[in-house]
Amino acid sequence: MKALFLIPAATLLLSACKDETISGYADAGAVWSLVELDGTAFPASATLSFPEKGRIAGQAPCNTYSGTQTAPYPWFETGPILSTKRACPDLNAETAFFAALSEMSIAEVSGGTLILSNEAGREMVFTSAPR
Repeated sequence: MKALFLIPAATLLLSACKDETISGYADAGAVWSLVELDGTAFPASATLSFPEKGRIAGQAPCNTYSGTQTAPYPWFETGPILSTKRACPDLNAETAFFAALSEMSIAEVSGGTLILSNEAGREMVFTSAPR
C-alpha cells in the first residue's frame, strides 16, 4: 500500500520541477529580436531571451537588462526589470520598448516567432534565427 502513495508523490515532485513559464516553451538558446511593435516596424534593435526558468534578459536599444517572469505559459508578466543606464540616440525607442514589455500579458510561441500581447490590443512581435 505504501508504494502506491510513493509513485503519485514522485510524479507530483517531478511535475513541480517542470518550467511552466514561457522559458519552458521557447527555445532556451534563442535570442528573440523585436521586429514589430503595435503593428509598426520597430526602428531600433532590441532582443529578448529566456536564459533560465523564470528569467528574462536581453539588449534594449541602449542598455542590457534582466528580470523575472514567473507567470505560467501562455501568460506573461515581468517582475522588476533591471537595466544598465547608458545614454544613446535610441533612448525614445528604448523607453517605448520597456513600456510595452511591462504591459504584455499573453505570450505565443510558434516556431521562430514569439508574440507578446495584451487585452488592450498592444503587440510585440519577435523573431529568432534558426540554430
